[in-house]
Amino acid sequence: MKNGTIKNIKKEVLSDNWYTLNKYVYEYQKEDGSWETQQREAYDRGNGAAILLYNQKKGTVVLTKQFRMPTYVNGNPSGMMIEVCAGLLDGDNPEDCIRKEVEEETGYKIENVKKVFESYMSPGSVTEILHFFVGAYEEKMKIGDGGGAEDETENIEVLEYPFDVAMAMISSGEIKDAKTILLLQYAAVHKLLA
Repeated sequence: MKNGTIKNIKKEVLSDNWYTLNKYVYEYQKEDGSWETQQREAYDRGNGAAILLYNQKKGTVVLTKQFRMPTYVNGNPSGMMIEVCAGLLDGDNPEDCIRKEVEEETGYKIENVKKVFESYMSPGSVTEILHFFVGAYEEKMKIGDGGGAEDETENIEVLEYPFDVAMAMISSGEIKDAKTILLLQYAAVHKLLA
């Protein structure tokens, strides 16, 4: 199927309470050249960044745990999720954003981060592009407790796991977050902790 051409795009804001939910009505050109009217909703929360912190000597990774309401209302009885450190760009470039998020959420001050890929996480309904990073950490980089920014009501618990335990937590269902699974798999494929 060739790339569709679209025209006559109309945008209506349905909600801007937390982030922005837009409704788009447009005409889409099908492969046979005919046009059809389509409508979609897209949630715009901005772009973000995520990082897997790893310590090659110790064979460990740093993850976070926090309450996620959308998971609670969709079958996660506790609402708690184990995740890599992540946050929205909020006008920062991805590298600066992830360094700031690491310090706020985990208490580590990390300078060297490596971007490994970027991805649309849910392209059927969310506009967000997520920038994925890895970064080595050592105990001497710990400058605070982490837990998240005070004004963001995140209440984050900082966790450190042996890498093989974190990988097993994917199979056991303890880790269900896509960005975390992607970065742990990246670390396995690229032997970051070997």
